[in-house]
Amino acid sequence: MDDLTTNPFDDDKLREECGIFGIYGHRDAAALTALGLHALQHRGQEAAGILSSDGRQFFAERHMGLVGDTFSRASVIERLPGDRAMGHVRYSTTGGSHGRNIQPLYAELSDGWFAIAHNGNLTNARAVQRALQGRGSIFQSTSDTEVILHLIATSGKARLMDRVVEALARVEGAYSVVCLSNGAMFGCRDPLGVRPLVLGLLDGAWILASETVALDIIGASFVRDIEPGEMVVINDDGLHSHRPFAPAKSRFCIFEYVYFARPDSSVEGQTVYSVRKRIGAELARESPVAADIVVPVPDSGVPAAIGFSETAGIPFDLGIIRNHYVGRTFIEPTDSIRHMGVKLKHNANRDLLAGKRVVLVDDSIVRGTTSSKIVQMVRDAGAAEVHLRIASPPTKDSCFYGVDTPEKSKLIGSHMSIQKMTEFIKADSLGFISIDGLYRAVGEAGRDNGSPRFCDACFSGDYPTRLTDREELTRIVGSPKLVEPV
Repeated sequence: MDDLTTNPFDDDKLREECGIFGIYGHRDAAALTALGLHALQHRGQEAAGILSSDGRQFFAERHMGLVGDTFSRASVIERLPGDRAMGHVRYSTTGGSHGRNIQPLYAELSDGWFAIAHNGNLTNARAVQRALQGRGSIFQSTSDTEVILHLIATSGKARLMDRVVEALARVEGAYSVVCLSNGAMFGCRDPLGVRPLVLGLLDGAWILASETVALDIIGASFVRDIEPGEMVVINDDGLHSHRPFAPAKSRFCIFEYVYFARPDSSVEGQTVYSVRKRIGAELARESPVAADIVVPVPDSGVPAAIGFSETAGIPFDLGIIRNHYVGRTFIEPTDSIRHMGVKLKHNANRDLLAGKRVVLVDDSIVRGTTSSKIVQMVRDAGAAEVHLRIASPPTKDSCFYGVDTPEKSKLIGSHMSIQKMTEFIKADSLGFISIDGLYRAVGEAGRDNGSPRFCDACFSGDYPTRLTDREELTRIVGSPKLVEPV
């Protein structure tokens, strides 16, 4: 028998990266971390880990599966004592799907225990790993995060903070990290601020998290975003902010607004839901169509569809219903049943769609296979016309900053015109928001090719950092394929 994922539509999505959470100075640190990770579950569904400390020793629980599969049990939380804790939810963008890659990663250094959790991707991890191995380092995982741990362990600096700074200065790419030692917690974003990290406060305990929803679930207050290139050190004396890296222009990942972040999060001072509605409004202005109903592809297409509907003056309705109770895998005994997989998670609402000119709104197109199935499903429900509108520009290039992206050759937007994509998907029409329209929706006048405000490399091919490992692999094998560092 074969395993088939039960989210056939999501298989054609860009996968979220990871989510991190840390809290210092609360008696319920581990339990609060579990709740925080639950709120961040959308950022990684493959594995989850929590590490706690009482200031003298570390306690760790790391497991494959969802947060609720393990950390909802009181017996597990009881094995995580201490007033400080950190956690990580993972979707593997580097390394494999193995227990040894579950974060937080930790080790006993010369001056005590040290743990790290990382959201992002290092674009020179392979090169740095080889250099470290040449000096005798032995790696236990295939995660690029372990590179940072080894750099800290082998640093010649006296102070731990200086060792962390030196390590991060040697890596390229995108990172938001939370680290925990015997006496302090560290939080840091890369100088370009590609990945998010926020600061919160609960009953005097400082909190670091990937998104504000992790603060909301535990009743913590949002203090501010950790700024690009900033490092905060939290200990018994409080919170201390440092700026150890040279200033650089922020290049925050614009896809956080489009898809990755939860719509109820606040990102870089804006609520994601409001931005997605504005994206839909821009899309309606740029790519209008005569239609009877606007239908989102749930759930990520909902806010943009509302914005499209309001601006176009076309009624919004739930023409596709999502089943929220589908498990992660399903055993398919025969080919005939396997073909039914597209309806395991979504189903067309025939009463709304029959005879209608339908505008389907989705967040992105990756390979195009999912979009063609959705269009066909709506046609089978009796729609007279199906027009597809996408709340992001065509995805033309792979991401090397923590998002699991297919090779460029498998990205439909990299080698097909809009007309060819329309024919492939079998829609009556297809429209994407322009990159300038996307920038307008997030509050910018336009992209400004001279100095873009965001990392939009998946749309533009404009990578804000050097891709050392990819360049080396291309030089050796002559292939532009996606690199899995480390």
